[in-house]
Amino acid sequence: MTGNQGIGQGIGHGTGAAADPQFVHLRVHSAYSLLEGALPLKKIIGKAVADDQPAIGIADTNNLFAALEFSQKAADDGLQPIIGCQLSIDMEDEAEGERRGHAHQFVKLPAIVLIAATEDGYARLVELVSRAYLEGEGHQQTRISCSWLAAGGTTGLIALTGAGAGPVDMALKSGSPALAEARLKALIELFGDRLYVELQRHGNYDRRHENRMIDLAYRLDIPLVATNEAFFPSPSDYDAHDALMAVAHNAMVSDDSRFRLTPDHYLKSRKEMAALFADLPEALENTIEVARRCSFMLKTRGPILPRFTGASDDPEEAERAEVAELRRQAEEGLE
Repeated sequence: MTGNQGIGQGIGHGTGAAADPQFVHLRVHSAYSLLEGALPLKKIIGKAVADDQPAIGIADTNNLFAALEFSQKAADDGLQPIIGCQLSIDMEDEAEGERRGHAHQFVKLPAIVLIAATEDGYARLVELVSRAYLEGEGHQQTRISCSWLAAGGTTGLIALTGAGAGPVDMALKSGSPALAEARLKALIELFGDRLYVELQRHGNYDRRHENRMIDLAYRLDIPLVATNEAFFPSPSDYDAHDALMAVAHNAMVSDDSRFRLTPDHYLKSRKEMAALFADLPEALENTIEVARRCSFMLKTRGPILPRFTGASDDPEEAERAEVAELRRQAEEGLE
């Protein structure tokens, strides 16, 4: 597997798992999902290889810290790396309850998942993540805005609606079906046929809500996709991860009112996911479709650093000028 082209084309052809992958993970949280994830990249890749998975995707929360390392290590082990990011989003549709609580304290925004399908898509994803931090300092949360996506375009990006924590699901859960539909239509306008309605089945998930989401997706002709939002390796790691979540939310482990995940938020096998969504084979098949649509892999390159002296474009002359300037400042500092 070399270069940036055709990476996903091998899935579904040949023999073994490649011929029948059943399911591809699209949004695993690595340990780089700070104070959330407890899955080192080596563990993610090791479990995927042991399960004979042809591809696997990470989508850390509001960052791309793992992108290069993950891409290289996955490719070295024969896996197709899929680079995504879970990004908090302000839908800018006057749903103030999602943006501000009492005394103007910001509450958790909904989130979507953006996946880099092409090199242009990855460049756009980097731009969005960077802007989220540059404009999210002070009283603002780290987030992107719908208007940013509209203004800069979404070429090369595949979007998942975010499942239960996404803007569409949150509106539907809060009793605002009209807002949910408006939000889904807004995302369709932005991403077109690169948008998927995301379904998750962790713990005692709300079947009634899922049915309403499926009905909405069918009505607007948006494909479904099944995901397993994994934060830790196995069910036996749940208690340790729950303690991590307590620390992240500045709460006691015994506090029943704090945010919790479920023991089901572990990195499941293809077989487990196929059984879990056996009644919705299309949602499983679309994970494979997304993987096939991704034709991008990060390449290693040297640091891109500015010339701080503003010297000539000639590399050798510029290097000599920088050495001289560094020496001058060092001697001046000593004096």
